[in-house]
Amino acid sequence: MTRTPVQVAALVVGAVFLAVGVLGFVPGVTTNYDSLEFAGHESEAALFGVFTVSVLHNIVHLVFGVAGIAMSRTAPAAQLFLLGGGIVYLALWVYGMVVDEHSSANFVPVNTADNWLHLGLGLGMVVVGLVLGRVTTPGGSYRARHT
Repeated sequence: MTRTPVQVAALVVGAVFLAVGVLGFVPGVTTNYDSLEFAGHESEAALFGVFTVSVLHNIVHLVFGVAGIAMSRTAPAAQLFLLGGGIVYLALWVYGMVVDEHSSANFVPVNTADNWLHLGLGLGMVVVGLVLGRVTTPGGSYRARHT
């Protein structure tokens, strides 16, 4: 099966999310693993010692990973994954910027490093979805959609 560039991008992004979700449950890769909470700001576990994680946060990564891999099967679904997922991550960035890291409202949980990663992921996914969504041939030739 030959994939379009947007399908390859969705597959790669999905695989990375899946790997990150799994790594969030690996002691050593996730520091302070013994303090991993299901959800909430009390979790002191940090993926790579930097990004605050919880069981819920890891599950979200796993779900995004499975969705990206599954949706990479068709170009329209792959583009939807990248655009929709990017918008979700941009919303999560806004959420992280307005919520107090130490409040019960920080149920995901997120910290400053997570916030900037979410901004980069959101923008990257949206841009890749828009740009590669216009490439409709498996070899990567540009052809505007609906022409």
